[in-house]
Amino acid sequence: MNEGYEPAGRPWLSWSAVWVGALSALAVGLVIGLIGFAIGAHQLTAPREMTLRSIRLLTAIFDVGGAFFAYAAGAWVAARMAGFRRAEPAILHGVIAWLVTVPILLVLAALGSTSLYGGWWGGLAGTPVWGTPPPVNEETAAALRNGAVAAASTLLLGLIGSTLGGWMASGEPMSLKHYRRRPADEAYERPRRAA
Repeated sequence: MNEGYEPAGRPWLSWSAVWVGALSALAVGLVIGLIGFAIGAHQLTAPREMTLRSIRLLTAIFDVGGAFFAYAAGAWVAARMAGFRRAEPAILHGVIAWLVTVPILLVLAALGSTSLYGGWWGGLAGTPVWGTPPPVNEETAAALRNGAVAAASTLLLGLIGSTLGGWMASGEPMSLKHYRRRPADEAYERPRRAA
């Protein structure tokens, strides 16, 4: 079926590489979040009503940049461990590592520990089953909406970071012109080590 594309006996997915990449992304995100707390990037100096316009620039840089670079690092680790020389399987490993982290982040949000990653992950946490839901008014609805927008944008920027991290790990040039000229016979060779 896909003869000539994948050597016989070579699995198309390395789960150990995916798990190590996912854990790397979580660890790097935690370190960046804690550095943000240490330098005061996550201090709330905004007015009582939180809107996207009232967020400090340093907070946005740490939250958005932290998610992007954490997932880029995790995807790079996953793709390098898998050892693919082509961008497509390397990107696939990075994106699957991102997919593995999403339910882990949801569990962390349910336990209340995503605040260590920065304020933008707060939209992942809802009201737990054992808790009492807050009264619904305009301020609560606006806060929930802004939290969901922030969490969705952070997740999507993490997906972009994992795509680019996997592509960088493959070693292929990040140019679309390159893909018209590359030979098809070296699709899944492991990278050669320099002697």
